[in-house]
Amino acid sequence: MTPTTTRASADPVPVTAALALGDDALVLAHRLGEWAGRAPVLEEEVALANIALDLLGQARTLLSLVGDEDELAYLREERAFRNVQLVERPNGDFAHTIARQLYFSAYQHLLYTRLAEGDGPFAPLAAKAVKEVAYHLDHAEHWTLRLGDGTPESHERMRRAAEALWRYTGELFEPVEGLDGVDPAAFREAWTECVGETLRQATLELPTGPSSVTWAAGAGRQGIHTEPFGRMLAEMQHLHRSHPGASW
Repeated sequence: MTPTTTRASADPVPVTAALALGDDALVLAHRLGEWAGRAPVLEEEVALANIALDLLGQARTLLSLVGDEDELAYLREERAFRNVQLVERPNGDFAHTIARQLYFSAYQHLLYTRLAEGDGPFAPLAAKAVKEVAYHLDHAEHWTLRLGDGTPESHERMRRAAEALWRYTGELFEPVEGLDGVDPAAFREAWTECVGETLRQATLELPTGPSSVTWAAGAGRQGIHTEPFGRMLAEMQHLHRSHPGASW
């Protein structure tokens, strides 16, 4: 299915950029939603659900700019999704979920801040979403500190999670066609400083071992995804595909 631009404006919405940002938010929202009924404490059940809903709202806005949001979410094949591989990684233990959120929220906060400063088609969304993402980042930072500077067990789990997911962060800083002239590579240093400071406060270090080597550029953005993504997508799309045209 090829999405089309539906926004009534003299400046058409860049489809590639809208799908990239929308898919990032959609996929991570689903991953966080998988914690429903499984979070370590009730307070986190609510917090993760709220973050997932924020991301889902972003995804709906972005996808609706370039097509029917339901069709784009539920009827595209795996290779048509343009999310970075980081957001599709399985939840793992709670430390893995927090490391994934820390890396992505730090990136998204920097990206939306820059988009909100412009006057392109993503500026209104970014101006609203950057406030949500500031909370997402604060939540991830809080738990990184709590786990990293906690017990020997929580410290080791947070260290392993930070190192395991580091290799997926390089793709965050690859250029995205149509992104209002914003080059993610320009804020890679700021992102590294933000994440690095949080890890240092958590008595952790920026990953430097063999497993911390980042992937080559553009895999997820080009529709190449990791094996767990196919299983996640099948689960996410099952109901809609099983009952096409159903209404509630």
